[in-house]
Amino acid sequence: MKPYPFSAIVGHDQLRLALLLCAVRPEIGGALIRGEKGTAKSTAVRGLAALLSDATGSDAGLVEMPLGATEDRVIGSLDLQRVLRDGEHAFSPGLLARAHGGVLYVDEVNLLHDHLVDVLLDAAAMGRVHIERDGISHSHEARFVLIGTMNPEEGELRPQLLDRFGLTVDVHASRDVDVRVQVIRQRMAYEADPEGFAERYADADAELARRIAAARALVDDVVLPDNELRRIAALCAAFDVDGMRADLVVARTAVAHAAWRGADTVGESDIRVAAELALPHRRRRDPFDDPGIDRDQLDEALARAGSDSSPDPDPDPSGGGQSTDAKETALQQNSARDGKPPPKTRPSAPPSKTFPTRALRVPGVGEGAPGRRSRARNASGSVIAATDADDASCGDGLHLFATLLSAAERAGAGPLRPQPDDLRRAVREGREGNLVIFVVDASGSMAARDRMAAVGGATLSLLRDAYQRRDKVAVITFRHQEARLLLPPTSSAHIAGRRLARFDTGGKTPLAEGLLAARKLI
Repeated sequence: MKPYPFSAIVGHDQLRLALLLCAVRPEIGGALIRGEKGTAKSTAVRGLAALLSDATGSDAGLVEMPLGATEDRVIGSLDLQRVLRDGEHAFSPGLLARAHGGVLYVDEVNLLHDHLVDVLLDAAAMGRVHIERDGISHSHEARFVLIGTMNPEEGELRPQLLDRFGLTVDVHASRDVDVRVQVIRQRMAYEADPEGFAERYADADAELARRIAAARALVDDVVLPDNELRRIAALCAAFDVDGMRADLVVARTAVAHAAWRGADTVGESDIRVAAELALPHRRRRDPFDDPGIDRDQLDEALARAGSDSSPDPDPDPSGGGQSTDAKETALQQNSARDGKPPPKTRPSAPPSKTFPTRALRVPGVGEGAPGRRSRARNASGSVIAATDADDASCGDGLHLFATLLSAAERAGAGPLRPQPDDLRRAVREGREGNLVIFVVDASGSMAARDRMAAVGGATLSLLRDAYQRRDKVAVITFRHQEARLLLPPTSSAHIAGRRLARFDTGGKTPLAEGLLAARKLI
């Protein structure tokens, strides 16, 4: 069945433009599409793959990477058949080699293991894959368009990985009734007759493929003048982004956009489009910040950059005035001065300001380190060593190179015939997140002085720290005669913010029920 035509997608103009620019210049670093379920994320990616195949004449198409893929399946490994049959030290390509010239698609990339995300992003940025493992020294081209999709409610990407994606787009279902009706009609028509529906949009898709091919041929000749390069640098400085990757991505995207519209020189409009796609996820320092970029702030920054004035390194997108923390503190002080006793049951106050966190170290599970907090042996991390086949306690899967090496040492100059004694297990190591459970007294005494607001603030503080890692936070409240799981284990700031905004307090203190609920959750 033919994929849904790219040109038949209703709305989502920014999403389609981001994908097309990545197709024009894969060095941008791919695109991350964030959005709720059912917003045509996967449909757009599959449509792009068909366009790219027509534009380049390549049959690479779309390569989908499963979440359970191992590192050797992604980058390649020894060709076991040729080693055993011919005694030849040969390389078997992985998914990255298959994706060369096409699209590598990772659905739910936020759930993929961090070390695999690093491998993908390195390959997408460099256009080559270098393998140094299992006695293999190999390098091959891997120029592909990397597209990742994710639902923010299922957990965030760590900012260290988020920054590696070139562009990001947030997509939402339209609330316009006419648009929703059009989407339904289009989808039903496609499902009723996929071939006929695709034929209706064949000319439009062919025109997009032609424009991609023309832009690819032009992109290396597009001129980026010094004054526009200074504008890009001033713009990135004004938004206070970390490092220089943002400047490079904005420049590459602006050049790609100029080529896409058929121009031979980058202009301000190209830089504006590039900034809207490349900066939102780099200026988001906190998981509770709203995604996206303020258009008025962007206009102001572009105007300042164009006049070559000194950019403001710390723009205030809220427009100045009293900070949120100060407002919350003032509200709490006013509430305390009222002197009114709390009712028996009342909604809690919104979470108060957050607190600085200290490093959480768990004895017996490894040293704390960047990324996930604890280092642990698991079945999906990187291979760090080999062990005997009988040692099932710390090995997982076959370590091919160690097995063949053992057989070769025993065989000497004779034919290679591995025996059961030659088998070696692979020892893998990865980063494991922690689950932090708050068991909170929500009885009547906690309503005084808005203590529950402090609990919410502490929870959000840990969740903010978890944004840097893969930790999860849960909240159990107990009051009256029962305990309730207020916040299921999550690393999503969106879910936590909604659940912790309001909850009731009052009644007695059933501590035992709260502890039993925590034990059951663990």
